[in-house]
Amino acid sequence: MSDILKGLRIGYAMTGSFCTFSRSFEQAEKLVDMGAELLPIMSEHAAATDTRFGTASENKQRLSEICGRDVITTISAAEPIGPKQLADIIVVAPCTSNTAAKLAHSITDTSVTMAVKSQLRSGKPVLLAIASNDALMGSARNLGELFSRKDFYFVPMLQDDVEKKPSSLVAEFDMIPKAIEAAMNGIQLRPIIYHK
Repeated sequence: MSDILKGLRIGYAMTGSFCTFSRSFEQAEKLVDMGAELLPIMSEHAAATDTRFGTASENKQRLSEICGRDVITTISAAEPIGPKQLADIIVVAPCTSNTAAKLAHSITDTSVTMAVKSQLRSGKPVLLAIASNDALMGSARNLGELFSRKDFYFVPMLQDDVEKKPSSLVAEFDMIPKAIEAAMNGIQLRPIIYHK
């Protein structure tokens, strides 16, 4: 791994695939350890929903502590990211199929979709770490649309359980640092989708 992550300003956004939050937090910690500066963002649902994977306040506090900043949770707070050049790259980890669908159709109705829209106006990269049970069913067309869009990159995805969840795709979260480095160089890591 090169030194590209040192001093890199990363908008680190999380949406509601709560079962992957622990893996996302681990990667956020790793990025900070590698010298990146993280700007934390959570969708309104991710920041306000209690689940068996942790309470909303616990999750929000953990991301804030990792990044050393308050978490952005509103559209108005996310809007300046692009105009003020606050991030070199936006990473959405996890990115639900719901958020991917909104991005594919240019819908801006959450703090995360606004952060991405704001980033794209400057022609800067956005990296998506997909976590979706229907990625290879109803959500497939939205992912296909984003595959063809300039400035969108993907963390390589795994068919995590081809027997019980044949349409599910989950990003390999431990590949986030490598995927960030590749995206900053205009490269999509491949294979994008694989299974063990």
